[in-house]
Amino acid sequence: MTSTVPASLTRTAEGSALQAVLLDMDGTLVDTEGFWWDAEVEVFKALGHVLDETWRDVVVGGPMTRSATFLIEATGAAITLAELTVLLNDTFEDRIGRGVPLMPGATRLLTELAAHEVPTALVSASHRRIIDRVLASLGPEYFALTVAGDEVPRTKPHPDPYLLAARGLGADPARCAVIEDTATGVAAAEAAGCRVVAVPSVAPIAPADGRIVVSSLEEVDLVFLRGMMTQGH
Repeated sequence: MTSTVPASLTRTAEGSALQAVLLDMDGTLVDTEGFWWDAEVEVFKALGHVLDETWRDVVVGGPMTRSATFLIEATGAAITLAELTVLLNDTFEDRIGRGVPLMPGATRLLTELAAHEVPTALVSASHRRIIDRVLASLGPEYFALTVAGDEVPRTKPHPDPYLLAARGLGADPARCAVIEDTATGVAAAEAAGCRVVAVPSVAPIAPADGRIVVSSLEEVDLVFLRGMMTQGH
């Protein structure tokens, strides 16, 4: 985990219930969910296996260990989890090295949060080496703290990454707004006690108590996030 949060930014303006915003990366801020699937298809093709398109919904948004283990078992490929993890990260890193497209509304939202000094963290199931490459496109200056999937004992769908991020920002998880694109990420955020904005990227996500579903980040701004925190209270 890396943190650069100054003490002055550990609270938002007095009177606001919103203390911090925690954002997923792949599929939420950057349009890379398809990159991961393409990397998986490429790696398994080289191993002599064709991936079933229906498996895409199974592996999306999950931690590397879960997705890789599933694909090894589903294909019967003669490769260890450790070996496959290296191949997938190498292939994905090569793809993002050619440029990472940002999701519509991502830059505007990050700029607004920074302008209002809202403590913001990037919370991803991707490994640190991948996060650091993507941050070059996203802008590391927007995040006071970043949490990678290989830096916590249990990553998404467990609550650990979001609890760690909230603690690192000095925020109460119940007063944190999380923005996620997959059911796995939503489950992690809700297990941590956070309010969630779901922006589905691949598979649909249903609205629920404490969760709002939108079609794009372009629907989300600071007024929206602060208003969401007061609903149900």
